Amino acid sequence: MKRKIAVLGGGISGYGSAILAKKKGFDTFLSDMGKIAPKFRDRLDEWGVEYEEGQHTEERILDANEVIKSPGIPDTAPIVLKIRERGIPVISEIEFAARYKGVAKTICITGSNGKTTTTSLIYKIMRDAGRKVSLGGNIGESFAYSVATEKHFWHVLELSSFQLDGCFKFKADIGVLMNITPDHLDRYDYKLENYARSKMRIAENQTSADAFIYSADDDITQQMLAEVDDKLRARQLPFAINTAIASGDGDAILEGHTFTATVGSKSVTIDTRKMQIEGMHNVYNAMAAALATLAAGIDPKNIKRSIYDFSPVEHRLEPAGTKDDIQWVNDSKATNVDSVWYALESMKRPTVWIAGGTDKGNDYTPVKEFARKKVKALVCMGVDNAKLVREFTGIVPIIHDCHTFEEAMVAARNEATAGDTVLLSPACASFDLFRNYEERGRMFKAWVKDNVLQK
Repeated sequence: MKRKIAVLGGGISGYGSAILAKKKGFDTFLSDMGKIAPKFRDRLDEWGVEYEEGQHTEERILDANEVIKSPGIPDTAPIVLKIRERGIPVISEIEFAARYKGVAKTICITGSNGKTTTTSLIYKIMRDAGRKVSLGGNIGESFAYSVATEKHFWHVLELSSFQLDGCFKFKADIGVLMNITPDHLDRYDYKLENYARSKMRIAENQTSADAFIYSADDDITQQMLAEVDDKLRARQLPFAINTAIASGDGDAILEGHTFTATVGSKSVTIDTRKMQIEGMHNVYNAMAAALATLAAGIDPKNIKRSIYDFSPVEHRLEPAGTKDDIQWVNDSKATNVDSVWYALESMKRPTVWIAGGTDKGNDYTPVKEFARKKVKALVCMGVDNAKLVREFTGIVPIIHDCHTFEEAMVAARNEATAGDTVLLSPACASFDLFRNYEERGRMFKAWVKDNVLQK
């Protein structure tokens, strides 16, 4: 009798998991309480996967031997609670797909900030070097779909804490932890240590043949390392700008404008002034990418060439255009305070800052000094801006309380003058006015194009 797999969620993670399960001979059923995007429905139909949308048929789901849960569905969802009451194992797409990847290896990147840029940079280095590589996890294609449909020798995966929570036997061949700062605490009982332990799962199950790359400058990471030190088996490869480090296995250290990354007998030296991605946060990203790809056996010359050739990731300090000496910058992916810290740190001109959205329990204290020195006007864009207005009154001289996208954009345009930067860096989730941060960023770029650049 066929084993039964139920997949919760019909997004990029869910449809890929369902197709892989179907290909591997499971009795597969996908269920989504919302609407499934047409492109995913088409692929499910193509593979003959049974699915439903707009409801959860509990009888069918609770008859499964195992459930693959999409990362966006919280553990507190009623259907998940019922699944767990029945004692049915609940895993992530990452855990499931890894069972069938064969000899392929994984480079897995997590962290509160910088993971998308670092993942994209690692993928570019691997692809430029001629490796057969997929890009998946939080970005790119579904890991499970890549495993189901193509043969890769490397999978570069951006992993959120939610995806790691559903991993048990999964092992990263090369694990990268960028940093740990407060984020998504609403999913972790508002306890930073719970969230931090989820991030540390990136190093779980690693052996002495594997590599663990982390920031030696990040205080919370250092605390967590002390907690799990006796369990870590992988080679440790730290990177740092502010900390004196030395590791026998390898490390990356910045001196002046240059950093050298070393793994074993191989090293690469990067002049950060030649990088297209700017700001100290991107130095960290490039260091991590250099260590990861050295550990994967990529030639240092290839690493250097690809790092210098790499341009900014969409929605992460992405230039949206300049007109009348006013720069417009799309940093819609900055959905937490720490991301905004990096954005404001990199601002070199007076800044009109657009922020706001769904607050995740933010503490704005870390960015107040930058706001005081660099922000000439704050444009709040959200359904409820009371907290932002309260936190920055007396710190930023001009504050606009705007409740629609159009109102906020007009206010930002009116405040900006020659020599300024208009920065969309929300510090909040997007769900009050937008479907996701991508929609928010694309609407920002489209508005700038139509109302600024073409005027």
